[in-house]
Amino acid sequence: MPELPEVETTRRGIKPHLVGKTIQQVTVHNPNLRWPVPTTIKALQGAIVASVTRRGKYLLVDVPAGTAIVHLGMSGSLRISPADEPRRKHDHIELLLESGDILRFHDPRRFGCFLWAAAGEPPHKLLASLGPEPLANEFNAEYLFQASRKRQVPIKNFIMNSQIVVGVGNIYASESLFMAGIRPARAAKTLTRKQAEALVEAIKLVLQRSITQGGTTLRDFTNSDGNPGYFAQSLQVYGRTDEPCRKCRKPIKQSVIGQRSTFYCSHCQK
Repeated sequence: MPELPEVETTRRGIKPHLVGKTIQQVTVHNPNLRWPVPTTIKALQGAIVASVTRRGKYLLVDVPAGTAIVHLGMSGSLRISPADEPRRKHDHIELLLESGDILRFHDPRRFGCFLWAAAGEPPHKLLASLGPEPLANEFNAEYLFQASRKRQVPIKNFIMNSQIVVGVGNIYASESLFMAGIRPARAAKTLTRKQAEALVEAIKLVLQRSITQGGTTLRDFTNSDGNPGYFAQSLQVYGRTDEPCRKCRKPIKQSVIGQRSTFYCSHCQK
């Protein structure tokens, strides 16, 4: 599943093509995504794009009438293509831009979404309860330490909870915990202030590095230009079961926490 760095990479890729430009036509070829594409999405047609932002793993395309909320799901992507480029089988939604290019929403598994929130309405339910952005100042060591008090859940599950902090998915949770030297199964409430500081720093650094390298391609993800992300080449523990730890050379272990595969070094992480 595309995680925060992949979504941020996509946002940066499509933003220059959309902001300040008019969406001339909206075509929905298949409305049957994770949730049906609402007919109100047609409000984008004829509108000038004010901004393209991100909240967690959601991309937000803002126009005066409201906001298109886009989630890439398991296999989704957004790409800018010339109008004469043939539409692919799973290009479900197309936005024709004044430049003549087309923004295409491609999603073979159809677990993504393309929704609409009208201006002036309360925050959409998908966005209303989200925690702070991991790269924002609001996500800091004191915040994480206080939020973790009395929380018995494994620390990996805790930082993957979007109500605690958004966008820290499975890959980046494993990588951040390794960098911070914290074993993923330990209870969140046992985190010390020093460890909270190390973990916040690790999360920010891991995400920033991945964004710089265009995300992590493990199966389906490509960025807005159709190119893969390269952070997978820098992974320290994720997907490296029984391979030597890059620090201590002990074998990387794998377990299941919260029904998700988890990778760690039993020697370097306590």
